[in-house]
Amino acid sequence: MQPASFRALILEEMFAMDPITILLSIITLLLLVIFAKKQNKDANKNFPPGPKPFPFIGNILKIDMSKPYRTFVEMSKEYGTVFSVQIGMSKIVVLCGLETIKDALINHVDDFLDRPKARVFSRTTKDHGIILANGNNWKVMRRFTLSTLRDYGMGKKSIENKIVDEAESLVQKFRSYEGKPFDNLKSMNSAVANIIVAILLNRRFDYEDPTILKLVSLINENLRLFGSPLFRLLNSIPLLIHWLPGTHRKIFANIRDFHGFLETTFTKQRKELDVNDQRNLIDAFLVKQQEGTPESTDYFHNENLIALVDNLFVAGMETTSTTLRWGLLLMMKYPEIQEKVQNEIKSVIGSSQPQIEHRRQMPYTDAVIHEVQRFGDIAPASVSHVASHDVNFRGYFIPKGTVVMPLLHSVLKGKAYFEKPEEFYPEHFLDSAGNFKKSEAFIPFSLGKRSCAGENLAKMELFIFFTTLLQNFTFQAPPGAKLDLTPGVGSTNAPKPYEICAIPRR
Repeated sequence: MQPASFRALILEEMFAMDPITILLSIITLLLLVIFAKKQNKDANKNFPPGPKPFPFIGNILKIDMSKPYRTFVEMSKEYGTVFSVQIGMSKIVVLCGLETIKDALINHVDDFLDRPKARVFSRTTKDHGIILANGNNWKVMRRFTLSTLRDYGMGKKSIENKIVDEAESLVQKFRSYEGKPFDNLKSMNSAVANIIVAILLNRRFDYEDPTILKLVSLINENLRLFGSPLFRLLNSIPLLIHWLPGTHRKIFANIRDFHGFLETTFTKQRKELDVNDQRNLIDAFLVKQQEGTPESTDYFHNENLIALVDNLFVAGMETTSTTLRWGLLLMMKYPEIQEKVQNEIKSVIGSSQPQIEHRRQMPYTDAVIHEVQRFGDIAPASVSHVASHDVNFRGYFIPKGTVVMPLLHSVLKGKAYFEKPEEFYPEHFLDSAGNFKKSEAFIPFSLGKRSCAGENLAKMELFIFFTTLLQNFTFQAPPGAKLDLTPGVGSTNAPKPYEICAIPRR
């Protein structure tokens, strides 16, 4: 978004207000300017360098607010791999490059372990759950989540069988279109969501079930709204987000609807709970809730349950389904690569159902899936961290509470790490003999203690869904369609809407 159009958007929002709201806005702006001057005066001289911010708005006029990570990569060329920017009133330290990110998230893991308070989520989930939680709450919820996910199948044959069955259901859904063009967003979302739903609720939804369609619709709309330039600005100004009109109002409403479904589900399961027959993660949480220990009282309460299931549902659906949608789009764009994958599937698997054990025998397919993840660059800025205390890092002083952003995009699309970073090139993960080759720069799940808790589950899903779909179909673009590989607007890098033709192979 150009600076002029962004200014016009802000002015349009402001002049739609009543006089009292305008007066409050002016008072707030004055207070923020005073605060900004004090903040600049108190800033440590050894704070990471960066462009000089304007009062109130910071550096937003220099940043592509729809895709800020692109601007940050350009800034790193001038300011180095550790630099600072200001969005609204929020100072952010950006980390670029593999060595710098590894140094922060592995060597200085405890210095940057915490998450910043996100204004919208602090209001809706109150920093409970696992993704945005800190301190003991995060430790207890992460320990419970990892152990319970293992209990209910993550990494085991039982969950693999559920993925295999769900992949076959998705095949049948694709077959129903009889080779005609269709949008795969909802069916792909629902298929992947059913895997985490199996762990959370011990059930699955039909792809046309109004409940699952409503849930994925709420999530998709919010992810799109999170990436809007105005929302990014408002989320950095805590005094404004509580009463200024804007997209965040719709986000709040969607979250309330989603949490309402969760509360109804918990109430029903609590009535049916059998301590000796725990069926899923929610049952396990409800049992912990009844233990009467200090830990159960302090952490296993309803607010943590809602936030945790919200986190797992959204994270369990979004990144995997988006990666698969990138995969099908790229197979249509590069039919010669699609054909190589299909030949390897035919050679190794034949007409049998794909299993995770096949992956070791399929280096080309494995390389293609890795390249889809790298090229798709789903979470270019990962989830931000925050300095847990005053930190001296790489010659700079980073005060406690400063937001720290590991820019995964700078690695996954970095020229120093991949031969053709802007191209889809599976050979990035193959050696000269055609064997699969690991890359240290492959970090789509981030690094350290805060890396994705569901990484192993996601890898299993990606392989089984992808190979099953390519075993059964050849994917083609509708006649006359132009395939656009530019990501759409959103908090994650998802493909723009597109239609596919799934041509049956058997």
